[in-house]
Amino acid sequence: MIERKIVYFEAPGKQNTESVLELVKNYAQAKGIRDIVVASTTGETGVKASKIFRTFNVVVVSHHVGFQEPGVWELKEENRRKILENGAKILTATHALSGVERAVRKKFGTIMPLELIAHTLRLFGEGTKVCVEITIMAADAGLIPVDREAIAVGGTGRGADTALVIKPATASRFFDLEIREIIAKPRSI
Repeated sequence: MIERKIVYFEAPGKQNTESVLELVKNYAQAKGIRDIVVASTTGETGVKASKIFRTFNVVVVSHHVGFQEPGVWELKEENRRKILENGAKILTATHALSGVERAVRKKFGTIMPLELIAHTLRLFGEGTKVCVEITIMAADAGLIPVDREAIAVGGTGRGADTALVIKPATASRFFDLEIREIIAKPRSI
């Protein structure tokens, strides 16, 4: 039997970012986890994480170009530069749990399996869905190994409010992925 502390935030959102990153740092150091995957839209959270986790393998995952507006990358250039200067990697790729299926939904008004999986994960909070998704994306890109645990950090809207210990898997082996522990998450979604 293993007993661990889980932190539950009263509300989701970016006000939890510093607490989540500190909890992740303490957990990763105590358990010897080297791979940290962090969601970051504008790069603000990515900069913070890349500073805190300088000695770790940090992968900052941003929205794909055109997520909100055609041809626009939401990751700010200044933040991109700082993340790379801090030694972290940046991954910009199609979302693992939507991709082309989102276009099918928008065009034909139907939901497909990937979006169904995403909506099911959101029952545990937006950050949980994000953590699973960015872990798959980082594994697909070969930026984290799939044979050891990683910590994924995600959030609701902006900032970070969720951290999970995950045994990664690539998209083609999605059902081999394991959410092993919750470090922190909001109580409400």
